[in-house]
Amino acid sequence: MSRINQPPASAPVLSLRKAIYRAAHDYKGGVTALALDMVMDYDGLQKKVKHDFEQRWLDPDELEELIRLTANPLLLDALVRPAGMVWYKPVAAAPTKDALLAVSKVLHETGLFVSSMHEGAADNIWELSEVQLLEKHGADVIRAVLGIMAGARLAMEDRLHG
Repeated sequence: MSRINQPPASAPVLSLRKAIYRAAHDYKGGVTALALDMVMDYDGLQKKVKHDFEQRWLDPDELEELIRLTANPLLLDALVRPAGMVWYKPVAAAPTKDALLAVSKVLHETGLFVSSMHEGAADNIWELSEVQLLEKHGADVIRAVLGIMAGARLAMEDRLHG
């Protein structure tokens, strides 16, 4: 997949193979920098992350290192989707009025999205792309809410222990 044909940020979850490829190529400095940071041979890493090259794959330690270094949301989505889970990264953001309004905006936009799909689903036939997009928006909302909750807890703990 070339950079020109990359799906938008709101695209459905990618397969694990394609998410690994994207995470490696979207890394700051690209695969060359990632290979240096992973202390790997560039050609070897390039072959391991190429989604249509089935001769080599990342071993578990290499995959763990790729996840740690890139923290790529598309890769994280692809890893947890098969288990029916949603990932989130707690961000030390105070639960301010602005932050809560931001979550409200995400909820509102997701509500508008679901409403817009109502007519398409009137016949109770959901297409794969519609379900994947709905799941993506749902996971975004869950991440936003959990992030605010984590921020509130961190703010409380800082106040109590700081």
